Amino acid sequence: MSHLDDLPSTPGKYKPDKALPYGILHHHRYLRLSKPTLWASLFLALFLFYLLLSSPPTPSRRNLNDSSSLSAKYGGSQWEKQVRKSAHPRSRGGLTVLVTGAAGFVGTHVSIALRRRGDGVLGLDNFNRYYDPKLKRARQGLLERSGVFVVEGDINDAVLLKKLFDVVLFTHVMHLAAQAGVRYAMQNPGSYVNSNIAGFVNLLEVSKAANPQPAVVWASSSSVYGLNKKVPFSEKDRTDHPASLYAATKKAGEGIAHTYNHIYGLSLTGLRFFTVYGPWGRPDMAYFFFTKDILKGKTITVFESPDKGSVARDFTYIDDIVKGCLGALDTAEKSTGSGGKKKGPAMFRIYNLGNTSPVPVTKLVKILEKLLKMKAKKKVMPLPRNGDVEFTHANITLAQSEIGYKPAVDLETGLKKFVKWYMGFYSGSKKKSSW
Repeated sequence: MSHLDDLPSTPGKYKPDKALPYGILHHHRYLRLSKPTLWASLFLALFLFYLLLSSPPTPSRRNLNDSSSLSAKYGGSQWEKQVRKSAHPRSRGGLTVLVTGAAGFVGTHVSIALRRRGDGVLGLDNFNRYYDPKLKRARQGLLERSGVFVVEGDINDAVLLKKLFDVVLFTHVMHLAAQAGVRYAMQNPGSYVNSNIAGFVNLLEVSKAANPQPAVVWASSSSVYGLNKKVPFSEKDRTDHPASLYAATKKAGEGIAHTYNHIYGLSLTGLRFFTVYGPWGRPDMAYFFFTKDILKGKTITVFESPDKGSVARDFTYIDDIVKGCLGALDTAEKSTGSGGKKKGPAMFRIYNLGNTSPVPVTKLVKILEKLLKMKAKKKVMPLPRNGDVEFTHANITLAQSEIGYKPAVDLETGLKKFVKWYMGFYSGSKKKSSW
């Protein structure tokens, strides 16, 4: 992908000229001029090395997965039977889909939608602690009741992935596993490189070696548009000014995907999600923690742009996102490679999945106040330089014409459904698992 690093990966060795007097003089001049460069290169190398390693085992920044022992949880005839049963389509001509991040917000909804229409679905999730694992376990319960088995493992576990591909001939991969969140990247940057880049490469490596290769649909992000001022955001717009490390890793993922498409013939479709919300959502999202804090009488922080304007988002309801994901899977052409060898050009697509109707965050708060029947205690502050952008707005013309994407849920309707779920799930009611 588009990196700003123009430095060579390995500095070349200096070879002094054979003529000693000139060679010695030239050598000393080289060392004198290169010391700042050498120190800069050393710092960069150490920084990249730090990013690629797991974070130290402290309570706040330890490895989020704790997946070192996960390999002991798979294998054996009974396990393989569960895997095959879950992945087996119930309808004639149904897809056989591996869904990574299956216990995540979007992953749960997509997995259940696929299963309900008769496709075979196998989930994969590491149940990390980025947010409360209890919510993920509750989603897992929904999946199990829908007939979807979730393998507990990590996308960086190549042995596990190869095992899954040996047991099941996947027609498609829906790759939703990722380290999410813009602000958390400032606390734990290594987790983003580990999941969004290294993990994605690992999945593509296993996919390109499969015979036959599956078609891969993966989650990119609207964050790739970064500091763009032109709206609405189009797939044709530049995406080389990311505002966060999260956005940079998602942008890198698009470049990596293109490489595997070009070299190995993998059919790849990237979906740029725009602020997804709804029942069973992520607690780190504003609509979610605003609801929580308003109900508890806590003060919420509402950010404004430098010119005192409102920050706005193209909020997209989960059901609309699911329809876009299924549309991308259904229209994905077969990969053209086999066993890592390309046999012809393969499909490569990028789509925006948004609602096309940006809403100011101040209006979001007003809707929540209405639905919760409580007045929010608000503190208005300038938008910090932590990776957040002032606005997002999707141009969905391409997705409409090519995969039949048509968002239908407005923000108030969607938030009403979310609040109903939230009140039921966190009230202690036995109806927590209602869909």
